[in-house]
Amino acid sequence: MPGQIQTVLGRIAPENLGRTLTHEHFSLDFEKFYVEPPVNLKSYIEGEIKLDNIGLIRQYPYSSHDNLAFYDDRTHAAIKREMEIYKKLGGGAVVENTSHGIKRDLKLMCEVSCTTGVHVIAGTGYYVSSVQPPSVLRMSREDMCQLMYSELCHGCDDVVDVKCGFIGEVGSGWPLHEFEVRVIKAVAEVQSQLNCPVSFHPGRNPQAPFEIMRLFQEAGGKASKTVMSHLDRTLPQKDTLLEFAAMGSYCQFDLFGTECSQYQLDPSTDMPSDAQRMDRVLSLLADGRHDKILLSHDIHTKHRLMQFGGHGFSHILTNILHRLKAKGVDQATVDQISIINPANWLAWELD
Repeated sequence: MPGQIQTVLGRIAPENLGRTLTHEHFSLDFEKFYVEPPVNLKSYIEGEIKLDNIGLIRQYPYSSHDNLAFYDDRTHAAIKREMEIYKKLGGGAVVENTSHGIKRDLKLMCEVSCTTGVHVIAGTGYYVSSVQPPSVLRMSREDMCQLMYSELCHGCDDVVDVKCGFIGEVGSGWPLHEFEVRVIKAVAEVQSQLNCPVSFHPGRNPQAPFEIMRLFQEAGGKASKTVMSHLDRTLPQKDTLLEFAAMGSYCQFDLFGTECSQYQLDPSTDMPSDAQRMDRVLSLLADGRHDKILLSHDIHTKHRLMQFGGHGFSHILTNILHRLKAKGVDQATVDQISIINPANWLAWELD
């Protein structure tokens, strides 16, 4: 584990990171992804999340404006309480993946880390084209590189004494927008200079992870320091997953805890269960990819927080890791996936 890890409170040695969730959010604005619910259910889903509508919101999470407002005081209070629980249950760090376009909150990350002792790693870069204002869509590749480089090495304009520890999540849809292609190439250029960690959000098509990695590597990006997120909803077939894993990036299953009968953002896709996610992890382990697996929840709506009846940030710690052991995964491999792999990915040579 060479190098150091840049957290919002400063640098730490990789061995001090602890068990880590590599794809989460503390605050973001997802309102642009609102989906109209069935007409006969709309009156039940409207308004604040309550005990008598949480069941419907679990099935139609993107049809509740309150659920998508993952940046208000109620959300932040719930996050702070959860991080205290996460720390007590053995959590060490959280990689916060909110990038430019969806309301990153560095001050909140610092406050959470200060008050709970959980290491928080902030990301730079750009989310999908559909959330960006015209001024950002017009940015040159050079200007993108300059902003990401500055936030990694010098600090962020919104909180000047905070540096980002990775580039991500770098978002794209399908097919890729010209802006998203430009961002991928800019990310590759910055990573080729710094050898820093990168995390991609692929579009909802099995071709998307392959196309992103092709563009990224052709532009000088390094697969071994790169995470491909959301593979549980993007590569459902074992053979395709193993084919992608051979490209050398980290394979991340980051929707643990999301178990519903449909996937609103892509109705043609069946959302896998946690059991199916674990089976895909086992497939990669059988293929010798133990050093390239990462797990997380991608919590970005209220209904997944404990305060609002959800599984919370401790779900993997309390409900998944021991189930992997029950499926034959030894403790050393559990530690590899939840401690060593995140540290290896996040560590880089800091000046």
